[in-house]
Amino acid sequence: MIFERGVVAVSDVQFGEQTELCDRILLLDKKGLSDFLLSLDDTMESCTVSITRPGDSTRILCVKDVVQPGCKVRGDRPGRGKRHVLENVTVVTCGKIVGYQEGIIDMSGAGALYSPFSRTFNVVLDIAVIPGLTPHEHEETVRKAGLAAAAFLGETSRSVTPETMQSFTALEELPTFPDLPRIVYLYMLLSQGLLHDTYVLGRNASEGLPRIIDPLILLDNAITSGNCVSACDKNTTWHHQNNPVLRELWQRHGRDLNFSGVVLTTEPIRLAAKEAGAQKSIALIQELKADGVILSKEGFGNPDADQMLLTRGLEQQGIKVVAITDEFAGADGFSQSLADSAVEADAVVSVGNANERVMLPPMQRLLGPVSDLSKLAGAWPHSLQEDGSLEVELQAIIGATNELGMQTLSCREI
Repeated sequence: MIFERGVVAVSDVQFGEQTELCDRILLLDKKGLSDFLLSLDDTMESCTVSITRPGDSTRILCVKDVVQPGCKVRGDRPGRGKRHVLENVTVVTCGKIVGYQEGIIDMSGAGALYSPFSRTFNVVLDIAVIPGLTPHEHEETVRKAGLAAAAFLGETSRSVTPETMQSFTALEELPTFPDLPRIVYLYMLLSQGLLHDTYVLGRNASEGLPRIIDPLILLDNAITSGNCVSACDKNTTWHHQNNPVLRELWQRHGRDLNFSGVVLTTEPIRLAAKEAGAQKSIALIQELKADGVILSKEGFGNPDADQMLLTRGLEQQGIKVVAITDEFAGADGFSQSLADSAVEADAVVSVGNANERVMLPPMQRLLGPVSDLSKLAGAWPHSLQEDGSLEVELQAIIGATNELGMQTLSCREI
C-alpha cells in the first residue's frame, strides 16, 4: 500500500480570463474565484482576491490560515492513491480580526526573512462576513473559504504531469532493521476550544484523541488548522500538509532508525485531561514498542505543560524523548522561556525566541485590516510608526518560530 504525491512546480501566478495552468504559470480568474466562494456560503459578505509575489513591497495583515492547493487524482480512501499539489503557491486567508492571535506576512524586507510564505506566490483572500456572526462562526466561514479556494486552484493540476513523484509506503510494509532504534512521532495538536482548534479528517481534534494514526493519512491533507494561536508558532494547514518531521522519518528509515508509527494527541486546558491524555499517549507509544520519541507541539504556555508531562512520563518508562519547542524569553532573552519544565527534558530543540523584537520597513501595499494591527499578539498600540514601519515581536510573524521545525532561524557558537 502506497500513497503518491505529485508535485507540480508553479513559476508564477497571474490574473487571467480563466483559471488554468499554462506552461507552469497559474492563471487565475479573479472574479470567478470570488463568485465561486460567495456562492458556497451565505455568511460571507465579500471576498477580495489579490496576488503577492516574492520581493513585492506588500504586507499581509491579520492572516488566519495558509493552505496548499491540490487535488486527489486517484483513490477515494485517505492516505491511499495519488494527490497532486501545487508547489510555490498558497492560499492565504485574512480579514477583520477574529482572535487577537493572528499574524503578518511580509513579502520583502526584514520580515520576509522569518516566514516561509515570503518565498511563495500567494493568492490572498481578504474576507468580510455578514454582521452578527459569533467568533466561532466567523472563523469557520474563513476556514472553509480557504479550503474551498485551495481545492478550486488545485483542480488545475489534475491532468498535468508532475515534475516530481513522491511515493510513501505504508509502515507495516517497510522492512525492519533490528539494529536500529524504533522511533515514534508524537504529534501534539492544539485542541483547547476558544478558537484554539485543530481538525482531523473533519472532526475536532478534541474528539477521539490520543490515537495511533496511519501517517499516510496525514500526508493526504488529514489535518486542518482552525486556531488563532500566536502567529509565530501557529501550525497553519500548509504546515500540516508539509510536516517536515514526517518526511524526515520516512527518509531516514533503514538508515539510522526504524520509523515505527505516529500518535496524535491533544493539548487540553484542564490538568486532569492533560494527565489522562499523557497516560494514554504513553501507553500507545509503548504499544508501538518505541525506543525513542520525537515530540512536537503547537503554541506556548499551556501546551508547555503537556509537553513536559509527556516527556517526563516517557523518560520514566525508559523511552528517550527529543522535544521541539519555541521560547518566550523576553525581548532580552533573559526571562524564563517555558511555562513548565522537567529534569527529564534533557534533549530539547529550540526553534527561537518569539519575544525578539524586529523593525519591519514600510510597505507600498497593505492587504487586510490595518485598523486591527495593534490587536495582534506581538504588537502593541504604538507598534505602527509614522512612516509606516512596524515594530513587533517575532510572535507576530506567521511561521517565525514554527514548532514543527519548518522555519529559518538558526544559531551558531561564538
